[in-house]
Amino acid sequence: MSVTLNKDAFEHAKDLISKGQTRKDERDDWSEHAPTAEQENEYLEKHGWHEYSQWYLGVDDELGEETKGRYKFPYGDFRRVHRCGVISAESRAAQQDYDDIKNAIVELHKLLDGDHA
Repeated sequence: MSVTLNKDAFEHAKDLISKGQTRKDERDDWSEHAPTAEQENEYLEKHGWHEYSQWYLGVDDELGEETKGRYKFPYGDFRRVHRCGVISAESRAAQQDYDDIKNAIVELHKLLDGDHA
């Protein structure tokens, strides 16, 4: 599996943060705040694959472009960047040694929390 940073999603996340479209929730809230499969399907139906991909910081280029499995490391709910999603993604990227993704997520975390991330 070859998972790399989704640079478009990274820029999208930074843009959302700069516009204040964030939710500064707690670390353990992601299991409740992450989009459900049904919400993902609804978003895909309304917005298509390109916009869907903007919400995932990793891309597995070995999987087809129009498959949900291609997109890894979600960070928001299709409206806002969630602090808990960023923290969850940061932890998983570090565990899986995806340094380019982890470094980008660390930057997002700093943008959300300041230098105390």
